[in-house]
Amino acid sequence: MTPTGHRRTARRPVSRAERPVIERASATDRAFLAMDTGQVPEQFGIVLLLDPVSGFDLARARRVLARRAAAVPRLRQRLVRVPFGCGAPIWADDPDFDVRAHVHAVSCPEPGDEQAALDVALGAILTPLRRTAPLWSAVFVTGMADGRVALVVVLHHVLADGIGGLAVLAHLVDHGPGAADVSFPRPAPTRGSLALDSLRGRARAVRRTAEAWRLLRASMSADGGLRPPRAAPCSLVRRTGPRRRLGVVRADLGALRAAAHRHGATTNDAVLVAVAGALRRVLLARGESLDELVVTVPVSGRRTADGALGNMVSPLIVPVPATGDVGERLERVAAVVRTHKEAATGPPPIALLGWLFRPLAALGGYHWYMRHQHRFHTLVSHVRGPAQPLGFNGSPIVSAVPVGLGEGGNTTVYFEVLSYAGTLTVTAVVDPEHFPDLDTLTGALRSELDLVTRLNRPRADAPAP
Repeated sequence: MTPTGHRRTARRPVSRAERPVIERASATDRAFLAMDTGQVPEQFGIVLLLDPVSGFDLARARRVLARRAAAVPRLRQRLVRVPFGCGAPIWADDPDFDVRAHVHAVSCPEPGDEQAALDVALGAILTPLRRTAPLWSAVFVTGMADGRVALVVVLHHVLADGIGGLAVLAHLVDHGPGAADVSFPRPAPTRGSLALDSLRGRARAVRRTAEAWRLLRASMSADGGLRPPRAAPCSLVRRTGPRRRLGVVRADLGALRAAAHRHGATTNDAVLVAVAGALRRVLLARGESLDELVVTVPVSGRRTADGALGNMVSPLIVPVPATGDVGERLERVAAVVRTHKEAATGPPPIALLGWLFRPLAALGGYHWYMRHQHRFHTLVSHVRGPAQPLGFNGSPIVSAVPVGLGEGGNTTVYFEVLSYAGTLTVTAVVDPEHFPDLDTLTGALRSELDLVTRLNRPRADAPAP
């Protein structure tokens, strides 16, 4: 490959290790692909605020990303359908890969602040990625008033979940793992090898039928079962449209974690408590009152941080108290999560029932369900990011903002959470037509996070040590 992604005219012989490899899209990956038929694409991104040390050069940035993308084979692969009888779609090297088709720069509109850059980033993540090309893009937002540049990395959910997205990011930033020395593009597998691989896969699936049903029962129980209790009706649950807005709140990660640990809870438990309290304040301003919010929490099924891509998350339903002593609320949430989290670490129902889910989703069944669901009020997705500051092309990354999109159904607000270099960043994603209170929400969330953090501060009336 040349730095711009063009094919070289001469290529060394293909070694045994570089012969065709069959990489199937998993059942969960294919479920996300089947879900992606609505007005909002099943895509997510991360917005990295860079502090350039020597200006910004798009051509140089493209060369850097082209070189580093070679370390992540999926970034130069397309998802390809195979002939009938040859099994699930496969990931295949794209012989026409050109980094210039994936990396662009746009100018930040006035007033050039972080919110303006986030609006541009949201537009990039809302733009559907081409299915006939590798399913990612990168947009540099230049011309910010403070001299910074925002790098927006966009991935389709069929390519990775949140943890997988961080694995991709680790290869794109400075000092990441190097690329393996392999030829590109690798030859495609033959129809015969695909058919044989598919036959072996079906045989393995038959042998695992009993285990699959056990995992399905456990996963369904974590998600509330076939007939979960109905979440209390309120104005948070309304049919959504295609528009989105972002609001960002930051907190000191160490202080929040320490406060949670004092009550036997995790940072994620603390975020759930803060979110429930903030949403209650919004509802009170609307003339409504709820003492408990029901939250869906995606739980990773990855046992180790192996850098694998694809999707390995299952939903966990958590009732979160929104009133009462903050410490007691933390303890209650922590107890619920500890009790049910293990059940949610297996394959999600959309994977185990993929043979049923995918055709129904393709016919609009998933969108219908999401518009009529009464299991939860909101969703909170939390990913633990790098603990140490990173850089890109020599420029320090001063902040990392997560953004996730997908079918809103009747969920008018949800939250993406990412820790990075000692800061916890919470992104509220709202449908502005049905959740016009974004400023109220971000203010309330700051206050609620501060309430939790105060649990770690000594009381004024506490005896001296």
